[in-house]
Amino acid sequence: MDAEWQREFRDRMHGFRARRRPAQAGDIALSVKVRVVSGCFHREHSPRAYQSIDAYLVTAAPDVDFVEHESGPELLVYLALATAGVTLTKSVLDLITAIIKARSEGTKKGDRPRDPVELIIRRVDTGDEFHEEIAFRIGHSDSVDAKAIEKQVADALDRLLKKLDSPKD
Repeated sequence: MDAEWQREFRDRMHGFRARRRPAQAGDIALSVKVRVVSGCFHREHSPRAYQSIDAYLVTAAPDVDFVEHESGPELLVYLALATAGVTLTKSVLDLITAIIKARSEGTKKGDRPRDPVELIIRRVDTGDEFHEEIAFRIGHSDSVDAKAIEKQVADALDRLLKKLDSPKD
């Protein structure tokens, strides 16, 4: 039996697809989750980080749904498969980087807890099967490199898409 959070995730993804149509046929709806390894990463415990995140969201791409969770923010986006190479749009990658930088800066200014965060890419296929890849884990004091984030995200997307393309046993 699926965990309750997986059912909620499926419902959230179905709702996203119903509200926002893909730009092109074949685009894949994804969840990009910044999840704290232990503890919480939400407004109550990370007010300084969320000040920065909120300021960034004002200028962020309108094609992203930003969902707050106790364990960290989630971005619901479409992956365009028709582009050269498999990666998220620059605006989504910039938003991911901004969230991770905000988390780092927030902990320097007193936000708690200080546990590392993971970037997880998830999706539900047409048969409602759940898939996920952890792109990376980063500590609050680690340097945040946008190019490294982009590469790790691209690698995780490649792994996720290979799982989807492989024949089922």
